[in-house]
Amino acid sequence: MLEVRRLRLLAEFATRGTVAATAEALHLTGPAVSQQLAALEKESGVPLLEKRGRTLHLTSAGQLLVDHARVLLDNLAAAESDLAALRRGERGTVRIAAFPSAARTLIPLLWPDPYAAGHQAPTLHLVEHEPEAAEAALLRHRVDIAVTHSYSLLPRPLPPGCESRPLFDEPVFLVLHPADAAAHRLAPGEQADLARFADACWLLPSPDTACHDMTQRVCGAAGFVPRTVVSAGDFAVLAALAAR
Repeated sequence: MLEVRRLRLLAEFATRGTVAATAEALHLTGPAVSQQLAALEKESGVPLLEKRGRTLHLTSAGQLLVDHARVLLDNLAAAESDLAALRRGERGTVRIAAFPSAARTLIPLLWPDPYAAGHQAPTLHLVEHEPEAAEAALLRHRVDIAVTHSYSLLPRPLPPGCESRPLFDEPVFLVLHPADAAAHRLAPGEQADLARFADACWLLPSPDTACHDMTQRVCGAAGFVPRTVVSAGDFAVLAALAAR
């Protein structure tokens, strides 16, 4: 029988990457972590870890067990949360991470009315994260739901042990001053050939966003590297400068 405590430790090792980081996260010593991993390996009957140079890595069997462990631990955490909520007479808490525009437009539609009669909705907690940070928080059980986005040119893999629910698809727009659009004979909503803008000055989202990576990749596919004159995390800033 595999011990849940050791499965949790293996899953933490898969997330942290080293015995030292795992020990720090779980408030254990490095030797204690190594001993528990060795005991789990003996219980499973197959090698779970292998040395590459001076570091430990998961084997294919180890990764398979991690995937199963995460599902088991998620279900266990959900059961504990539900029981705790019942003890408090509540419906529980849902922690959500969302990127800024989703946090502004989608999440308010979900927010329960605190003044509604017979209020039974769960308590919601929201943190604002870009997709990569939101998925990391989901993987480490810091949030329960991550609202993220991806692009056809820049797909995002699903984090292990998670389920996805597509919400909707949206086009990506090239924002131009009306005079620029007229000079390129582009009507609103018409598909743009980006190669025609290879010599233009570009206003791009911040480098730490997926939007920035997507723009770099789509311009590269059109045969050029965009000449960036503005980098901003707020799309309202980019739109205002384009209008100017």
